[in-house]
Amino acid sequence: MLDPVRAKLKLVGVTAGAFAGGVLLASGLEWTAGSHAATLLQTTEQPSKSDVRPVAELSQAFISIAESVTPAVVAIETERSARATPRRGRGEEEGEEEGQGFPFPFPFPQQQGPQGPQQASGSGFLISADGYIVTNNHVVADADQINVVLTDNRQLRARLVGRDPLTDVAVIKIEGDRFPAVRLGRSEDVRIGEWVLAIGNPLDLGITVTSGIVSAQGRSLNNLLGSNAGANAGWAIEDFVQTDAPINPGNSGGPLVNLRGEVVGVNSAIASPTGYNAGYGFAVPIDLARKVADDLIRYGRVRRPAVGIQVTNVGPEDAEVYKLERIAGVVAQDFPPESPAREAGIRQGDVIVAVDGRPVQRVGQFQRMIATRRPGESVELEVMRYGERRRVTVRLGEAPTAAEAPQAARAETPAPAEGSTRLGVAVSPVTPDVARNCELQGQTTGIIVTEAERFGVGQRNGLLRCTRILAVDGQEVTDVAAFRRLVERKNPGQVVSLRVVFNGGQNGILNIRLPD
Repeated sequence: MLDPVRAKLKLVGVTAGAFAGGVLLASGLEWTAGSHAATLLQTTEQPSKSDVRPVAELSQAFISIAESVTPAVVAIETERSARATPRRGRGEEEGEEEGQGFPFPFPFPQQQGPQGPQQASGSGFLISADGYIVTNNHVVADADQINVVLTDNRQLRARLVGRDPLTDVAVIKIEGDRFPAVRLGRSEDVRIGEWVLAIGNPLDLGITVTSGIVSAQGRSLNNLLGSNAGANAGWAIEDFVQTDAPINPGNSGGPLVNLRGEVVGVNSAIASPTGYNAGYGFAVPIDLARKVADDLIRYGRVRRPAVGIQVTNVGPEDAEVYKLERIAGVVAQDFPPESPAREAGIRQGDVIVAVDGRPVQRVGQFQRMIATRRPGESVELEVMRYGERRRVTVRLGEAPTAAEAPQAARAETPAPAEGSTRLGVAVSPVTPDVARNCELQGQTTGIIVTEAERFGVGQRNGLLRCTRILAVDGQEVTDVAAFRRLVERKNPGQVVSLRVVFNGGQNGILNIRLPD
């Protein structure tokens, strides 16, 4: 059985052999007579220099960038014991776990014996002349040994400086000086449609350059980084730059470079049904990677600034309720204890539309804009409060290094229910039995959802069992009759705004459009 790379190389060899045989056969049949070929060469017109000048200039730009950046790109080879248990690297906080579960085989696995160490390869790039290298967390996580291969074929042992599963960024270091280093750009300046190059070590072939464009920004990968982060999942940041530059297993940790030769992203993942390039690659924005790498080098851990607010993306229903001009921004849902945002005057239901004058489109972007700041700094948040624009200055705190995840409520035996079929849920008063089953710990205000119709409008919008409803359209509800009356007065297609407490104890607002 051939490994994929050798199989592909063999296929290429077979194809080349067949082509050569075809040429010989054609020659035997006089299909490639010299006189005919000469005639073709004489009648074919060469394109003018002016016709090909734009393409030639782009080609020369690619050549210049490759020659400039490639010397600072490295191949990374790791070894892990076959039965290694996950261990935390410097910079990984208690309660955090490695961001495993990538739906793509990164880093690229190499052959190994059944009892031998697990070997894999990835990429990285030098950011300083004294040997600091940025790569992905998942390239070096749990590695017992890290080796770096430079473009001049030198092989050096590297040590782990620190890694951050919540952004998939890691820093390693090789000893020495006068290493070539890349220039870091600004991912904030990246535009959809601009040319970029992806440089790395795909399929363990060696340093390779591919080209494409930035095809999208602000991509989330279904909480890929937070899915294994336990109690710290809320700190995971997914705001990837998307590119169609070919990226394959082994490219992880390599640079995404713009036409000025500046690194604008750290190649991290692909979306593909096969595990190989399908035209959708994702890179960590360099503005975020720079901040994380700097923290890992300076402090050995990531000092995360905390604005102290839980947010959700603005949807069409939110825009209608909060009187927004466009469907963009993030909605303030809940606040942890000692929240800087709440102390500064942010309220539940406020829509944050800008940070320091820069528009906010979505949650991932908002998280990244805050994450690139430092604890103790101040940011100006522009918010919309039911159509009224306000500006609030918030002094950022520092995120805790550990957290305990709330236990999920069991709610196996809900009480008999009444309720509103228009929202696809059944509700009841908060009786002692319901409070016990939902582990409410004495919280009995409002009414509670005891059943949610599968795929119903309520369930699709997050209105689930054991969610307490405190208010409808700003009016507090203390019994089922009041809830039904407030919902039933709405016309089909209108939005009902619910202030709720979710199963885990978090407060929030659900804006749900009633079905026609």
